[in-house]
Amino acid sequence: MFINEVCHIVGLSRKSIRYYEENGLLSPKRNTENDYRMYTEEDIRKLKIIKFLRELDVPIRELKMLNEGTLTLQECMESRIYKIKEQEEKYLKVKEMCMEIEESNDTFSNIDITQYFQSMNTLNKEGFTMRDVRTSKRKKITGAVLSSLIFGSFFIFLVSIITYFQVTEADKIPWLVYAFLMFLFGFPIVGIIVNLVNRIKEINGGEEDEASKY
Repeated sequence: MFINEVCHIVGLSRKSIRYYEENGLLSPKRNTENDYRMYTEEDIRKLKIIKFLRELDVPIRELKMLNEGTLTLQECMESRIYKIKEQEEKYLKVKEMCMEIEESNDTFSNIDITQYFQSMNTLNKEGFTMRDVRTSKRKKITGAVLSSLIFGSFFIFLVSIITYFQVTEADKIPWLVYAFLMFLFGFPIVGIIVNLVNRIKEINGGEEDEASKY
């Protein structure tokens, strides 16, 4: 089956599947007639396993070792359990801080956070944070649209000015030159629109979220 069908079945983006292929985790066969990748039921089964292990935060490096047979699944899970216990200890420290603050008579105005601040800084340096650092799709799309408008407005302004003088002034530039200028300045505008559409498709397809797991 084709990659679009695989994306729908497994729930992965095209970008993620291509990434796994580039890292040697998947090797779909090619159609001899059109050179398209053709995925089998075994490929789908393997992708489901990969997706599940990625949800357990197994890094790509360990997935490659599992695929190559240099790491056993039991060793991989042992490593995950160790890391989860580390996270549990960090959450416990944060919980204890919250309980201390809750049981105190401190207010927002007079709380002394010196000790807590140092403890949280230590956790941050170890890669731990309680904040959700992911950006919503809406914010990403808004940012992409604004960026496109900023870059595209310059070319739109040039096209508008040239067109205005071409229509209103008696001393016009040759229409062939005008057409060339419209193409010259219009081409970037079309490129910006195409890139924006592709960017929105990537965001809605979850490719940013998938990439953040690599």
